Amino acid sequence: MRSRAQLRIALAKGRLWEEAIARFSRAGMAPVSDKGRRLLVPSEDPGLEFLEVKPGDVPIYVESGAADLGVTGTDVLREGNPDVLEPLELDFGRCRLVVAAPAAAPYPSLPGGITPRLATKYPRLARAHFAALGRAVEIIEVGGSVEVAPLLGLSHWIVDLVDTGDTLRANGLVEHETILEVSAVLIANRASQKLKLDRHLDVMRRLEGTAVNGER
Repeated sequence: MRSRAQLRIALAKGRLWEEAIARFSRAGMAPVSDKGRRLLVPSEDPGLEFLEVKPGDVPIYVESGAADLGVTGTDVLREGNPDVLEPLELDFGRCRLVVAAPAAAPYPSLPGGITPRLATKYPRLARAHFAALGRAVEIIEVGGSVEVAPLLGLSHWIVDLVDTGDTLRANGLVEHETILEVSAVLIANRASQKLKLDRHLDVMRRLEGTAVNGER
């Protein structure tokens, strides 16, 4: 069990993991290298420990207080809308959430008044985007590879994260609209920040002091 002074930081597996670890390591807060299969990982800073979780679970652990801080993407935050603080933009993991469709597919409407089917992992953001435009769509929530949905006839269009665009092009898709510019942010539990403000500020100062290559 962590002490009252110790901070637990939730980090997302996947695309943000390596850059987050590099940032904490430059700040003297690297996780120990021999973590094995442990999900709770001590840091070289005895006042910290890391929790390795799925990307969508980072805000859940932070909002509940099971973790004091977390690193996640703004896509996850805007989709889930958790009650957490966002004290620091980390400015890595940049990508964008876009609407894409097969190159030969009609856009932004289908002939005959057909309501487009749209496959995505981000139903809330997709629904809000098209509602703001006054355009009706049928949302199909999927958890796996979204790019294949139009190829298999599951959907007409998709909403998904894009970095280089290589995966879209490889599957014959083209971008049409950007819904959200995405990057990594540090999030904080509200109660923890009040109770451990000095520790939170120390972590933020150290992270800010190690930004490179255009990061803050």
